[in-house]
Amino acid sequence: MPEFPEPAAEVGRIEPAPRRIRAFLAGETVLDTGRARYVWEWPPYPQYYVPAADVRQDLLVDEGRTEETAFGAARLHGLRVGEFARAACARWYGAGAPPGLADTIRFDWAALDAWFEEDEEVFVHPRNPYARVDALRSTRHVRVELDGTVLAESTSPVLVFETGLPTRYYLSRTDVRFRHLVPSRTRTACPYKGRTSGWWSVRAGDRLHPDLAWSYDFPTAALLPIAGLVAFYNEKVDLVVDGERLPRPRTHFS
Repeated sequence: MPEFPEPAAEVGRIEPAPRRIRAFLAGETVLDTGRARYVWEWPPYPQYYVPAADVRQDLLVDEGRTEETAFGAARLHGLRVGEFARAACARWYGAGAPPGLADTIRFDWAALDAWFEEDEEVFVHPRNPYARVDALRSTRHVRVELDGTVLAESTSPVLVFETGLPTRYYLSRTDVRFRHLVPSRTRTACPYKGRTSGWWSVRAGDRLHPDLAWSYDFPTAALLPIAGLVAFYNEKVDLVVDGERLPRPRTHFS
C-alpha cells in the first residue's frame, strides 16, 4: 500500500469541465470556452480538449498532416499570431475520436503564453478535479537533515497534503539554517500553489546538492498558509517527525 493517496482517475477517462477556460498567445485570445472536456492521458492530471467552435480558427495553421494518438487520428495545426508562431501545437480530432471528443482541439500547454480557469491563472497543466491540496497548521516536531547536517527544525510547520505526493513540511524561515543553503536561480510553477519565489541548493560537507528547497511568497488563495515558508524535498533529505525518522519516498522527483 502506498504511503499517500494515489490519483483516482484512469487513463482514457473523459469528463465535462464546467469552468470557463481561456488561453492566450501574444495578447490574443486563442480559446474561450465553458464546454471543455477533461481527458486523462495519464493518471495524475487531465488535459483540456476544447470544442473547435470555441477556438480562434483564424489563428490556426493547418500543417496538412495527421498524427495517430491514443484517441484516434488528429489533424496537426500550428498557431500564428503576427510574428509569433508555434508549430504542431494543436491536434484537431475528427469523427473517429471517442464519444465527446469529435471536433475538439487539444493544445500543447506550453505553446500558449497563459491559461486561465475562470479569472485565475493556472500553471503547468489543468487542475485535477479529483485531487485535493490542503495546507494545515501543525505542532509536529519536524527536523530536516542531510548527511548529518541539520538544515531546519520546527514545532510549528504547515503540512501540505496533495493527492499523489508525500506530505510536504513547510517551515518558518526563522527555523531554517540558511548558512547551509545557497540561493538558486531556478523558478518553477504549480497548478495548485502558483509560482515559486525562491529555490535553494544545500551545501552539506564538500558537496552541493542542487535545488532541494523552495518557497512561495505569493501562493494561490487556497494555499495562503504556506506563504513565505520553506519546504524541502522529502525524497532527497532526511526527515525526523515527532522523533521518528521517515523513509525517503519514491516519486518522480526522486
